Amino acid sequence: MLKLPLHWQIVIGLILGVFYGILSASMGWSQFTVDWIVPIGDIFLNLLKLIAVPLVLGSLIMGIASLSDVKKLSRIGGKTICIYIVTTAIAVTLGLVLVNALEPGKNVPQDLQQKLQETYQADAQVGMDRAASAKERGPLQVFVDMVPDNIFSAVGNNRNMLQVVFFAILFGIALVLIPQEKGKPIVDLFDGLTFAIIKIVNLVMIIAPIGVFALITKTIDQVAKDDLSAVGELLGALGFYCVVVILGLVIHGLVVYPILLKIFTSMPLTRFYRGIAPAQLLAFSSSSSGATLPVTMEMCEKNLGVSEEVSSFVLPLGATINMDGTALYQAVAAVFIAQALGLELDLTAQLQIILTAVLASIGTAAVPGAGIIMLVIILETVGVPTAGIALILGVDRILDMCRTALNVTGDAAVATSVASMEGQLNLELEEPAVDV
Repeated sequence: MLKLPLHWQIVIGLILGVFYGILSASMGWSQFTVDWIVPIGDIFLNLLKLIAVPLVLGSLIMGIASLSDVKKLSRIGGKTICIYIVTTAIAVTLGLVLVNALEPGKNVPQDLQQKLQETYQADAQVGMDRAASAKERGPLQVFVDMVPDNIFSAVGNNRNMLQVVFFAILFGIALVLIPQEKGKPIVDLFDGLTFAIIKIVNLVMIIAPIGVFALITKTIDQVAKDDLSAVGELLGALGFYCVVVILGLVIHGLVVYPILLKIFTSMPLTRFYRGIAPAQLLAFSSSSSGATLPVTMEMCEKNLGVSEEVSSFVLPLGATINMDGTALYQAVAAVFIAQALGLELDLTAQLQIILTAVLASIGTAAVPGAGIIMLVIILETVGVPTAGIALILGVDRILDMCRTALNVTGDAAVATSVASMEGQLNLELEEPAVDV
């Protein structure tokens, strides 16, 4: 029997959730829905939260430890990580500029915003209280909060993700600096942990269609009540949200990366995009930069002229820590959800989004659905109710395909730039073919 791809299953779950939500609201089945449907969505949401910390911890430690020695860490590794972080920060900032300028969440009608705000009032109040207390803190307090005084306490609360990221980076660097024979058992442990967590992610995503069905049903049932026209208004707002995300991805891919290549290389842009096109297409269809990695490496070496030494180091590292598309999407999604719920995110909160998205993208596994887990962390960091992801989960798979293609493009652009800086970029190759 032919099995539908996961993204089509999620789309079907979304459509069925919309229909059931409308039916439940119109037929007075709210109590049944709350008792038997809503808990399924809550379980799915809790599973996403459950694996967030070990996912970041394992992926990030392995990404840093893969630098293997101090020389690479100080030279190629330093250049690579700096460029990755800068491009990711630009992506997040671009996303915030677009979402604040176009305000897709405000496209949700005022009365519907009010209903959403009432639905998540308790959670929203907690966020507003945290935002108010944050205004009274000093300008460097955010950096003080990044350094944990107890790592076990930090990993016990998803809101302390920045502390977990800080510890993972410090621990990863320590593994590079100590003798290899001493660090190998620990590296193997976290390597196994990372593979196990990625498998759990795959297992959790199996029930994603059911989780989406339950979450969108809950949202529609709570929001629509007796006014079913609110459902159409909500779904219309999602279309505008998708446009904003894709616009940001296109600008980043066609403006930021060409500037990067022009600064560090003399490679024609047409050659770069023709050469990396097969990897982009595979990334788009698979939604996994990890699964695309072998093709990305082949295209960079054979079509772009990147040396094997640079590609075998920079690209695997990029598949682990370079998630420009994911970071941009998370920034837009977080502010969109806040706007839709009628919450205002001040400058401090948006700076937190930039910092959290940049660092969280470093620890995002290169598998479908991992971006949603990091979005949950970002929402909790800035005090936006995490249940608000129900507003965007239905269209997430389509956006996941687009942002993964951008992630792979960014990996290739950085690898090409680093190879050029290291004198390991061969521009004498023939014009690249585009067949996989």
